[in-house]
Amino acid sequence: MLREPLVGKMAASSTRQEEKDDYMSDVFVNLQQDVKPGLIMVRRVKEEILKRERAMELILENKQKSKKEEEKERRETKLQSSLGSENKGFTLLQKMGYKEGHGLGKSGNGIVEPIPLQIKTGRGGIGHEAAQKRKAEEKIEHRKQMSQMKKRAEEFALSEYRLQVRKKKDQLQMEGDLRKSQVACQQLDLQKGIDVPQEAWYWLPTSVDDDDDDDGKEEEEESSGRDYEMFRTTEEKLLILTSYLRRKYFYCVWCAISYQDEEDLSDNCPGDCAADHC
Repeated sequence: MLREPLVGKMAASSTRQEEKDDYMSDVFVNLQQDVKPGLIMVRRVKEEILKRERAMELILENKQKSKKEEEKERRETKLQSSLGSENKGFTLLQKMGYKEGHGLGKSGNGIVEPIPLQIKTGRGGIGHEAAQKRKAEEKIEHRKQMSQMKKRAEEFALSEYRLQVRKKKDQLQMEGDLRKSQVACQQLDLQKGIDVPQEAWYWLPTSVDDDDDDDGKEEEEESSGRDYEMFRTTEEKLLILTSYLRRKYFYCVWCAISYQDEEDLSDNCPGDCAADHC
């Protein structure tokens, strides 16, 4: 007797289990389609973002505008709308012959649009903005002047540098020409049997004296000649020595040739300085 109800209960539970585990039902198929990696999390994130956006929109809509914003909106609305017949000033203008859209004045050559408003929003006094504008312009002008002065100073420094480089180059060139002239003078003098130069600096100076038995008088003359030599510049020495070589030996240091006579020298030599031979 007890086994029959128990069997009936077991049959009912198995039927319910089969109904739950019906893998061909639409519920089970829909669940299988919705289960995707990360899909639930993405939907939740999107929903949260939409909620936040709706909340911000509600906050902006319900936000109370300040007095300045309300005044600005009313002012812009009034300025954008033209005057009508309800305006007393406009009515008086019409009575005096004014027509809308035409210029003021008897001939209609006046202004058509009203004078624009310049609304002061800051707390500065009258003329403060003009003073600020003038200061800004003065600052810009000062910067411009300083930039020009800096540019001129850089150009001057560059020109001075170039001038110094050119002078140094010319000085080295003159010293080289002077050494060539001294060598040529010594060779030509020795060929003519001259053992002592006309001036001590006409020949290249020697580091060791050949004659150790010179008397005191010759030493004094040499020292006085050296002292006199110190007052001459390289340019002066070169001019004197090249003139001496051209006059006595018809020799040009830049041509490196001894001409036959003065006429041959003047006809075939370009000139008596380095610039003529460039």
